[in-house]
Amino acid sequence: MRTLAVGALTLTFALPLARTLDAQTCTVPVTKAVDVVDLHHGTAVADPYRWLEDVDAADTKAWIEAENCATFAFLEKIPERETLKRRLTEIWDYPKFGVPFKEGGRYFFSKNDGLQNQSVLYTQRTLAADPAVLLDPNSLSEDGTVALSGLAVSPDGKYLAYSTSASGSDWQEFRVREIETGRDLPDHLRWVKFSGASWTKDARGFFYSRYPEPTADTLVGVNRNQKLYYHTVGQPQSGDPLLFEQPEHPDRGVGAFVTDDGRYAILSVWLGTDRRNRIYYKDLGDPTRPNLRAPIVTLLDEFDAGYTFIGNDGPVFYFWTDLDAPRGRLIAIDTRHPARARWRTIIPQGTDVLTSVALVHRTFVAEYLQDAHSALRLFAMDGAPKGEIPLPTLGSVGGISGKPDEPEMFYAFTSYLYPTTIFRHDLATGTGAVFKQPALDFDIDAYETTQVFYQSKDGTRVPMFITHKKGLARNGSNPTYLYGYGGFNISLTPGFSPSVLPWLEMGGVYAVPNLRGGAEYGEEWHQAGMLDKKQNVFDDFIAAAEYLLGQGYTSTPKLAIGGGSNGGLLVGAVMTQRPELFGAAMPAVGVMDMLRFHRFTIGWAWVTEYGSADSVQQFPYLLKYSPYHNLKPGTKYPATLATTADHDDRVVPGHSFKFAARLQAAQAGPAPVLIRIETKAGHGAGKPTSKIIEEQADRWAFLVEVLGMRRPGT
Repeated sequence: MRTLAVGALTLTFALPLARTLDAQTCTVPVTKAVDVVDLHHGTAVADPYRWLEDVDAADTKAWIEAENCATFAFLEKIPERETLKRRLTEIWDYPKFGVPFKEGGRYFFSKNDGLQNQSVLYTQRTLAADPAVLLDPNSLSEDGTVALSGLAVSPDGKYLAYSTSASGSDWQEFRVREIETGRDLPDHLRWVKFSGASWTKDARGFFYSRYPEPTADTLVGVNRNQKLYYHTVGQPQSGDPLLFEQPEHPDRGVGAFVTDDGRYAILSVWLGTDRRNRIYYKDLGDPTRPNLRAPIVTLLDEFDAGYTFIGNDGPVFYFWTDLDAPRGRLIAIDTRHPARARWRTIIPQGTDVLTSVALVHRTFVAEYLQDAHSALRLFAMDGAPKGEIPLPTLGSVGGISGKPDEPEMFYAFTSYLYPTTIFRHDLATGTGAVFKQPALDFDIDAYETTQVFYQSKDGTRVPMFITHKKGLARNGSNPTYLYGYGGFNISLTPGFSPSVLPWLEMGGVYAVPNLRGGAEYGEEWHQAGMLDKKQNVFDDFIAAAEYLLGQGYTSTPKLAIGGGSNGGLLVGAVMTQRPELFGAAMPAVGVMDMLRFHRFTIGWAWVTEYGSADSVQQFPYLLKYSPYHNLKPGTKYPATLATTADHDDRVVPGHSFKFAARLQAAQAGPAPVLIRIETKAGHGAGKPTSKIIEEQADRWAFLVEVLGMRRPGT
């Protein structure tokens, strides 16, 4: 690919750098366009807003300031904005618990009292004891923008290895805390990304993965050459021994997990977002004196399927896999006789999708998806069925915790109208009960969720969950928010979010279809929505909108669409393909430039899902749906509020910047096109509660205004 200059384009920019912005008078800037055209395999493609990719440039900062000024000037004029913010704050103010886990004779769990910016980590010796604060991330920054991003407790319960991230960045910094004293040791590990920590049984240290120290901008520089290290408590990071690298394969990453018995370190080698991986292992020998320099044994190296380590019974390893089973199965591999012909199937593939397995009390606890909602089934070590754990309603299970040799298990359950609740189950007696259940200021019984099925463009049957007030009249007048994702093998299963509740109170309909590209029906469903089949995802979403319109739930002027990240791409694609179908669009942190996404941070890892413009075969279909490149001047687009963050180092904000600038230039109709750019925030993980509430209030306020909704409280 090469860059060349072509004919003159608009070269105006409304705001000089020195100007002080006045929220009462500022308007959407006229963004300068530049003479940049890329030649892809003989096809010239203009990129007039390339300069906005440089987030730290003075012109870009001035543009951000101007756009935010215009956006907040618009939002501040909406009377319902403050009402929505107050109501969100009221609803949000209830205790939220994480799933407890046990390690070293202690229990650990997270809790947010309600409006804390970050959840706090607690510990207690017994469930009856008073919990003590172990780590409060709210004390790490004044504005709550430093988040606890990962943690691992040493097997003896003496140390906590924990990672933090600042301003939503994917970069993590690890530290070690003494659990008894709450004191941090001098240990400080940097340049960690996409890695957890896994302790050896002797509690002397842990495995972790890191990248070389960046030589380019950490917010946009490409991340490659991840390597596996071991950190010994009390030692400087510079002395951490390198245990595994693949310099001949710089795009591969690696993670290590120590088995519960401490005998083995399992290495999972991954490539981008491809579900397929490789499995190697180290036999550490005596767990009390692990041999870190033990040779690495290649167990699964054909990159033919996904393999997730579940547990072991001595030298017998158990894996979830989709090898010859697109809906998943559980297999056993005896490492003494690892030939594929000697593998045993413990839980065979079934009609439903086996999504995950946990080994608790020498029982396999298997989570299944039935039409995109969870079921929990139990199996003996030989695969014999042992019954099912009943669930409260159609919803989702998450966070199963327990020990292979102990009967106690915890898990979370949630649904659209079922606040996330923690359950405790005893596998020895088969009894279970609610452990922690929240109470909040909302009349849940006044609402209902139904699951429907509709046909996509090619006749595929697609499920969708629809939540609204009971007794809703299907007269086409209901404001409706259609939310989707559709990619990366990720399922959108029912889950509770307080952010949705004000929308429901205002009479809104909340609809979530289970698009192809996700994992709701296994790997075949995923593959039907990736690479050259990505258009199926957009067709599924458009068909969902048409179903809602056809069934009288709403009408085009009342229909809004939203999604984040890959879901932001979804929104950008469908609003450029069918702009007349929607009343409003809210793409968040979206992948909008499908020709350049792989050139920034971890974007190269998505090539296995999307393809690459560098490929002569893949370039045409990427160009065909790339949101940024398919905006057409003189088109009436729906009212749009794009959202992103200036510290997003996963989907770099240049995607949203360029899309918004081009959409503003192309818009022919009266509907507003705005972009809200959060500062000191990233892709979404670890975002403070205060910022979440403010952003959500702005989203709903925008829809109240542009969809002509009734006012809250009237």
